[in-house]
Amino acid sequence: MHTEICDRLGIEFPIFAFTHCRDVVAAVSNAGGFGVLGAVGFTPEQLAVELEWLDENCADGYGVDVVIPGKYEGMGELDPIKLEADLVKMVPDEHRAFAKGLLADHGVPDMPEGEEVPTLIGWTEATANPLIDEALAHPKVKLIANALGTPPPDIVDRIHNAGRLVAALCGSAAQAARHKNAGLDIIIAQGYEGGGHTGDIGSLVLWPEVIDEVAPIPVLAAGGIGNGRQMAAAIAMGAQGVWTGSIWLTVEEADITPKQMESYLDAGSRDTVRSRSFTGKPARMLRNDWTEAWESDDTPDPLGMPLQFFVSGEAVARAHRYPEQAVDVAFNPVGQIVGSMNNVRKAGDVVIAMAQEYLEATDRLERLNQAAG
Repeated sequence: MHTEICDRLGIEFPIFAFTHCRDVVAAVSNAGGFGVLGAVGFTPEQLAVELEWLDENCADGYGVDVVIPGKYEGMGELDPIKLEADLVKMVPDEHRAFAKGLLADHGVPDMPEGEEVPTLIGWTEATANPLIDEALAHPKVKLIANALGTPPPDIVDRIHNAGRLVAALCGSAAQAARHKNAGLDIIIAQGYEGGGHTGDIGSLVLWPEVIDEVAPIPVLAAGGIGNGRQMAAAIAMGAQGVWTGSIWLTVEEADITPKQMESYLDAGSRDTVRSRSFTGKPARMLRNDWTEAWESDDTPDPLGMPLQFFVSGEAVARAHRYPEQAVDVAFNPVGQIVGSMNNVRKAGDVVIAMAQEYLEATDRLERLNQAAG
């Protein structure tokens, strides 16, 4: 399972783990994979603390993931303070009232006095730029990935000039071609099954389309990967590794509430939905009363990114603060692989299990070939 990407990043297994938890990043990287910290929810100051900890606790390198959509409300404004002020004025009172009513109907308490509710987080170029600057200040950051769209040319140049690799996710061959033309080093093809922001093409169709479109640029397969058998399928199609996310939500090191962990462990593969109700762009998450309410014909339509988070940010904050009361309106991003996430394991054990399952799958194919010969 050793591929070119392993040599470029100095890793043993081409298993990439996207997570918002630094402990998972360190555990995966130290087990031979490559942990990638999702930076979107951090301020630059908070990210500095996380990366300093990772520098001390990762034996080798790791990555950082930011979000700069190819299109969003307020695009072009690079002053985050002005951007936030402009966007606040664009949020209809109807949407705020609807969200507050949903929370009240479910008995979710208000935030305590003085506790800040997030509004504009890192889903814009203005807010991602300081995160990238902070990431580039840490020599162990070997890769910066963009979760939505092709990064702007000046950002690609800045990362390359710092001697790091640039990657980006895509949901179609056309998007992958734009990544290739922008000079990206790695392209991540995420299928419909994946958690979080994802397109509408299934993984088994998408992966070979993207691989053929961008060759010889290395492609990581994403979307519905939770074991070594699925990884073997991706490698067989020509991928050089896998980009995983959902499976790290139920490891011992995951920084989530017990109630959220319970929700993931109890869910089946049919319990997810692609919804714009939290971020403004289609993202896969557990279906609940919040996602259902925003889909009704007689309720407001979700706003575009990043405006919708000016509405849903309070729900996210209150659900984190009061997980027992907010279980039916919480934001639980996860892919369809959730149906197989039925037990809690150490992150390092997940890496080793995936590698072993991959070898078993490829050995099985080899035995079939020998029998046929």
